[in-house]
Amino acid sequence: MPKLEPYHRALPYSYALGIYPASVLIEARPEAARRLLLNPEGLDSEGVSLLREKCRALSIREEEAERVLRRESKKDNCFAGLVFDKYASPPAPDRPHVVLCQISDQGNLGTALRACLAFGLRDVALIRPCVDAFDPHAVRASMGAIFHMSVETYDRFSDYRAAYPDHALYPFMLDGATALDEAARTKPALYALVFGNEASGLPGEFSKMGRPVFIPQGREVDSLNLSVAVALGAYAFAR
Repeated sequence: MPKLEPYHRALPYSYALGIYPASVLIEARPEAARRLLLNPEGLDSEGVSLLREKCRALSIREEEAERVLRRESKKDNCFAGLVFDKYASPPAPDRPHVVLCQISDQGNLGTALRACLAFGLRDVALIRPCVDAFDPHAVRASMGAIFHMSVETYDRFSDYRAAYPDHALYPFMLDGATALDEAARTKPALYALVFGNEASGLPGEFSKMGRPVFIPQGREVDSLNLSVAVALGAYAFAR
C-alpha cells in the first residue's frame, strides 16, 4: 500500500479522525472507506472494537498507524481514523440549500455543517476562495455530519446560481431588510440561505439579491459567529 501523505487539498483522499467521525463514515458512505488506522494505545476501547468489527465486515484493511494519527489530528489521544476517497456530491435540486461564501476556518465550516444537518438541511454549496470541506479538521469539527450531506464547491456564486436558478435567495446581512422570523414564516418550498465570510460577511451586491435577512440581536454585540448564525437561520427556516 502507498505511504499516507500529510493531508493537502490536492490529495484524492482524506482522513476521518476519531472513533465517532469514522463510525459515521462507515454508516453513511462505506463505499468511500479504504483503510482503518489504529493507535495501539486504543485497542482496548469499546468504540475501537466496534469500529474494527464494522470494517472487517466490509473487508476494509486495518493497520497500526499511531504516527499518522498523531500527525493528522495533532493530538496524542486519537485512537482511530479512516482513510477515505474524496467524492462528488452536489446539492439536490429539489431540496433547500445553505450557501457558504468564502469561509476561511475549518472549525467554523464543520460546526456549521453539523448545525445544518441537525435541522434537516442536508445540501450545502461552498463558494471559493474557501476552506477545503474534506480537510480532516473540518470533517472532525462536523463530527462526521458531512458524510450524511451533499456538499459541493463552486468557483463563483454565479456558478452556483446558474445551476440552481429556482431557489429563492435569503442573504444574511447585518443591514438586511427582513427579520429572520418574518422571512422564515413566508418561505417557499425551495430556498437558499446565503452566508458570508466570518470577518467581512457578504459583499454589498447581495443586498439586491432575493430577500436580505437580518438576525435581531442586542446592540452590545456587533455580529454573531458564523456557525451560530447558520444554526439560527437553519433552525428558523426548518421549523
